[in-house]
Amino acid sequence: MSTDILDRECALRIALAKKVLPGIELPRLLEIIIERIGAPIKEEALASMTAEDLRQGLKRTRHPDIEQDECNSQSLEMAVRYLSGEREVEPDLPAVESLADDDMPGSIRIALASNTGDILDGHFGSCARFLIYQVSQAAARLVEIRFTDEADKAEDRNAARAQLLADCQLLYVESIGGPAAAKVIRVGVHPIKLPDSPAASEVIARLQAVLEGTPPPWLAKVMGREPGTVARFGEG
Repeated sequence: MSTDILDRECALRIALAKKVLPGIELPRLLEIIIERIGAPIKEEALASMTAEDLRQGLKRTRHPDIEQDECNSQSLEMAVRYLSGEREVEPDLPAVESLADDDMPGSIRIALASNTGDILDGHFGSCARFLIYQVSQAAARLVEIRFTDEADKAEDRNAARAQLLADCQLLYVESIGGPAAAKVIRVGVHPIKLPDSPAASEVIARLQAVLEGTPPPWLAKVMGREPGTVARFGEG
């Protein structure tokens, strides 16, 4: 970014805002801001940006792999707070716990698309990270956080994102398009849409309730159980 357009403080604010607006390239975010407040970019003008300004600008920005709005309201609000000069806006990420090979027998591995702390609030094609949990009937453990930066450099970003999750059985997302879902299924992962942005603990509790009952045949097979009667599963 040229210093003729913005100073160091403004550049830092924009870079921080970019972090919570997954799927948006930095040059495009800069264009949206200049369209709204003009150039050169000044701190006071930057602080006048609203979530609606960003929303309208982002609606004009579509990546071919992203079929829904890229950023939810919470991401937009965090971005605006960064633009106004706040720091440490994002909630802390949950703590990762180690998992030995013989821990949690009979458990399954799930991935949650997330942009915010431990909230399921990410679209598959644009989320900042996947939270990887090992889940059994009685316990759950966050075993890894997988960031999507490197996958998004691939020519086929959705295929690369799917490959990130190849050791999981379930993927929970706020939204996923048909072509992307097909790539996820191709690596052996079952995608489930939950559009109400629940916390990870709520998602896990719903899954554990199913595990305690009669899982559908495909899930029973994953868990090494004999399939029982077919039950509805994954309806958000």
